[in-house]
Amino acid sequence: MENSVRMIGVPVDLGQEQRGVDLGPGALRYAGLAARLSGLGYLVEDMGNLPVPVRDVLGAEREQRYLPSITAVCETVYRAGASAVAQGYLPIFMGGDHSMSVGSIGGVTDEHPAAVIWVDAHADFNTPQSTITGNIHGMALAALLGEGFPELVDVGRPGPKLHASDIVIIGLRELDPQERVRLRESGIMAYTMRDIDERGMAAVAREALGRLAHRTRLHVSLDLDGLDPLEVPGVGTTAPGGITYREAQLLMEIIADSGLLSSMDIVEINPILDNSNRTAKIAVELAASAFGAAIL
Repeated sequence: MENSVRMIGVPVDLGQEQRGVDLGPGALRYAGLAARLSGLGYLVEDMGNLPVPVRDVLGAEREQRYLPSITAVCETVYRAGASAVAQGYLPIFMGGDHSMSVGSIGGVTDEHPAAVIWVDAHADFNTPQSTITGNIHGMALAALLGEGFPELVDVGRPGPKLHASDIVIIGLRELDPQERVRLRESGIMAYTMRDIDERGMAAVAREALGRLAHRTRLHVSLDLDGLDPLEVPGVGTTAPGGITYREAQLLMEIIADSGLLSSMDIVEINPILDNSNRTAKIAVELAASAFGAAIL
């Protein structure tokens, strides 16, 4: 069933303050994700959206930054991811904010390890001690490495889900001060926008895959704010000077050439801030390239 894709909607908007990111799964569906992948020869199953509580009824959790509900959502995502992989599917997790990756990456590594390419303007490597905003979507990668709230660290199975050597961040350009120190000391390879500007995306992408060659499976966690906001206006946490559309396409094409892609997150699309669903349409084209769409 290696040619079978399972779409899993995770309409979570609890990890950050900007409303609207819970509409991301629908935006990707309207933009034709299933049809695009079917056209590439994949059997596509859409399992709908996983249950996520509505923020407006969680007033009692506000002081905790919705940690109990985020943890519960990530447990559900974990089980869905582990089940999809066990059944031979390539899961695509449609967010929602990036907090859901604690569950998705945890789930797809339930039985076998995977490397992760994390495309993002931000490292999401804060802990409760280092964070400025307190937003949990900015703590997801730290939790996957075993740092931060114990509830998130232990989602699905106890302890870290990744090693620092399993992760490459691409597109980085905005860090909190303490987060910068933590990232430098972590051993995670991060390619900033300066690296991409100086060396080009092709060199960065190939070097990233080389660094992850110790794993036979690859998860791509695509935060649309990794791209330049002039290209993708529909994201909540914009950071100017990001990856261009063609650079992002090239990265996905080189990932497809590797033959290692086994799962994917598409997160932080906010249709309320978008222009005619442009951001979701671009995300669909990037996913198609990662899954093997070629120009010629």
